[in-house]
Amino acid sequence: MLSPKLKFLLCCLLILSVCSACKKEKAQIAFDTWEIKGGDRGSRNYSSLDQINTNNVASLQLAWTYFGRDADSLNRSQIQCSPIIVDSILYGTTPGLDLFALHAGTGKEIWRSRASGRNLPGLGVNRGVMYWTDGFQKRIFFSFGHRLFCYDAMTGASVLDFGELGSIDMHDGLGEDADSLLLMANTPGIVYKNLIIMGSRVSEGPDAAPGYIRAYDALSGKLVWVFHTIPHPGEPGYETWPPDAWTKVGGANNWAGMSLDTARGIVYIPTGSAAFDFYGGNRKGKNLYANCILALEAATGKLKWHYQTTHHDILDRDLPSPPVLVQVKRDGKTIDAVAQATKQGYLFVLDRDTGEPLFPVEERPVPASELPGEEAWPTQPFPVKPKPYARQEFTEDLINDLDSANHDYLKKQFALLRTGGPYLPPGVKPGIVFPGYDGGAEWGGQSYDPETGIFYINSNEMPWILTMVDLTPDKTMDNAKNYARGLFLRNCAICHGADLKGDGGKVYPPIDQTIKKYSVPELRALLREGRRLMPAFRHLDSLDKDAIIAFIRNEAIPMRRAATSYRPEVPYSMTGYNRFTGLDGHPAVKPPWGTLNAINLNTGEYEWTVPLGEVDSLTKKGIPVTGTENYGGPLNTQGGLIFIAATKDEKFRAFDKATGKVLWEYQLPAGGYATPATYQVHGKQYVVIAAGGGKMGTKSGDRYLAFSLQ
Repeated sequence: MLSPKLKFLLCCLLILSVCSACKKEKAQIAFDTWEIKGGDRGSRNYSSLDQINTNNVASLQLAWTYFGRDADSLNRSQIQCSPIIVDSILYGTTPGLDLFALHAGTGKEIWRSRASGRNLPGLGVNRGVMYWTDGFQKRIFFSFGHRLFCYDAMTGASVLDFGELGSIDMHDGLGEDADSLLLMANTPGIVYKNLIIMGSRVSEGPDAAPGYIRAYDALSGKLVWVFHTIPHPGEPGYETWPPDAWTKVGGANNWAGMSLDTARGIVYIPTGSAAFDFYGGNRKGKNLYANCILALEAATGKLKWHYQTTHHDILDRDLPSPPVLVQVKRDGKTIDAVAQATKQGYLFVLDRDTGEPLFPVEERPVPASELPGEEAWPTQPFPVKPKPYARQEFTEDLINDLDSANHDYLKKQFALLRTGGPYLPPGVKPGIVFPGYDGGAEWGGQSYDPETGIFYINSNEMPWILTMVDLTPDKTMDNAKNYARGLFLRNCAICHGADLKGDGGKVYPPIDQTIKKYSVPELRALLREGRRLMPAFRHLDSLDKDAIIAFIRNEAIPMRRAATSYRPEVPYSMTGYNRFTGLDGHPAVKPPWGTLNAINLNTGEYEWTVPLGEVDSLTKKGIPVTGTENYGGPLNTQGGLIFIAATKDEKFRAFDKATGKVLWEYQLPAGGYATPATYQVHGKQYVVIAAGGGKMGTKSGDRYLAFSLQ
């Protein structure tokens, strides 16, 4: 029997334990730090700091600038990184994907890890890094190419006892046949206790690796668990695919990031489409768990629930950003929920425990596909509330009429295109994709105010044109050229166009011009190693690469292929990612072309919607602000402000979050196509944005700019 004194001591220990747990939980969701991309594990992009507020934001000034000094002179590089700030140290990445640490109050460099020595193919972009500590060790995890690296947070030195001398190959856990396939992680995963949970970027063509979710031990780098987003035999969801799909279909990957409820021990993960993005005749069915919000037990990877936002995706409707952990007030109760934005312009609000929608969602009929072999799913889910934050169908009355000559041109082009709403299936006749490939919502994420229940989201309203191309051999070509043509259309045309013209130089250069700058050995190296946004084509052998080179140079095809013609398993490709624009380069649809929206999640109603960004030449003509295409997300603060860059006009703005009025703006040296972060050092609040440019045909930059009150 315990003595009274011992009982008293045990009670004290229990109280201390509970208090410690409460403090730990509060620390995990603290809104005055920025130790995680998105501000906290719930991806809320919210801060309780209010030193900078609606009364004084007009006085905001540049505090410091950090120069990466490795921007691409051809304006192809970007910085999409939202930095994190831990113990007054800011961590981020440069355009060349060097990892660095700065004094957050001055911008002075502490250390920098050079990317040049890594010799990995396909740089791509990086959207942030991860911090882990056990109270003694402090580590930064950073993905580059197909490897996940671990660094000492204080010195920048590689942690040599992690994986293989400081890094692991993220092909681990995908299967033996995946080692040669494209894999990288542009977006950081999330830390749960001693686990690093990772998604990945994979190819979007028929050669895609599977997009399985993996968890690694933060100390050793060993693989702990794998969740098969394309189910294996005997696993739930297997019946939604052809029986052998798991052996040959890829994609269904998490490239957009994830969110974590530490109290529940649940990680919420959005997935993308199965590959190939625009033809699914070889993967008939609903295709679980592509295009799903997954709720997984973070410690084990066990599925708690799933919700599919697009069935059998054939329009690249990847879920583009992490689900945001929110709370919804309903009938006097507060319900923990997740809010998932989509490229289609829909916001799904789901119960965090069950995945049940908190607003009505209707399964509505959508058009059938006309492509032989394709079976588009007959219905798709449409949320009734909130209403879409992007227009849903491009009709003739929405043609851009800001200029009469341009309007006439667009009207003629429009008459040649197929139309039919947000689920118009791909076809060999050009069709309009609206909302476009890039949203609606995109990878910048959204922002949520836990005090008011208001959800802030920026959106694109840009029409694109999708045209499928038949890979059946061309009877006017010999077998060798047909083979090479098929290789090109399957591997290269998605970005560079079937006509080799790219997308007008906005992102993808015209091959017919670019090849003039390269010798054959240089082109071989480019296909072997990748460069900038172009991946390495490791799945092709040297003769296949030479066949592609000969095709784009209009030269004789290597003889080995002369006796065979190209008969692909997936019989269609597409002609490239083509924006639908007028003669003046502006979107074919009437403005707004980009918006910022405030949605009350308790009611499902909009508080306000305003254009985001402007075209200076049009404003000078007296045309109301149009908004622009935008990439990067918003940050909202307790000071009553929304900070967002993202726009093609390369400005950084602060909005009044109660009204949507612009209160401050700053002309950046290059586009701020990233999500800002805010933090406090020595009692002073800072807001920082990466100005890396390089998207939508704008110049590349290499700077991080931090602002404060002087």
